[in-house]
Amino acid sequence: MSITVKNVSKYYGNQKAISKISFSLKKGEIVGFLGPNGAGKSTLMKIICCYLSQDFGNIKVCNLDTKNEKLMVKSKIGYLSETNPLYLEMYIKEYLYFIASIHKIENIRIRVKEIIIETGLSSEKKKKIKNLSKGFKQRVGLAAALIHNPEVLILDEPTTGLDPNQLVEIRNLIKKIGKEKTVLLSTHVMQEVEKICNRVIIIKKGRIVDDKSISDLIHNNINLEEHFTKLTS
Repeated sequence: MSITVKNVSKYYGNQKAISKISFSLKKGEIVGFLGPNGAGKSTLMKIICCYLSQDFGNIKVCNLDTKNEKLMVKSKIGYLSETNPLYLEMYIKEYLYFIASIHKIENIRIRVKEIIIETGLSSEKKKKIKNLSKGFKQRVGLAAALIHNPEVLILDEPTTGLDPNQLVEIRNLIKKIGKEKTVLLSTHVMQEVEKICNRVIIIKKGRIVDDKSISDLIHNNINLEEHFTKLTS
């Protein structure tokens, strides 16, 4: 399995953020991680990425322990946060060269050229990031997350604020990426989950309340948005 989460809990003082969460993801899965605001989605994603530590339980990414092998785990993960922090004054190529150098990638020039093509940035590659549309900024964020060719991709609200055309473009890009990697993404847009993901995990108040394949939902004529509302209201 690419990601294995076992009985993971996290507290902020006396406040429970997540409680006894368990699931596993395999290569080639695109999994939607759904829940209302404050349900614990971002907390768990940050724990998987080693930006936070759990209080109980264990997580393995590509058979590496997130508590004891943090640097190795980070090398296996590409992470795009909801805020998509970018250096707006940098040119796209300049920024990707910088990110590639952090990962100590060999043949940086070749790899940057490859990832620009892969993420559809060729037409914009000579622009400063601040001059890009929201959709192209998301592509730059994805390019930075993918530059070191990670096995796992964690995406926190990757389609927030995109117009319909940009939604289709980013959706297709994620689906393409998901054929060769494990993708865990959080979103509030149910239509995107149905069109991108092959599985959905729903979380409420720090606990998993459902874990189903999209094909099972379709087979049983279950409307995802109605199902989500019923489980989380």
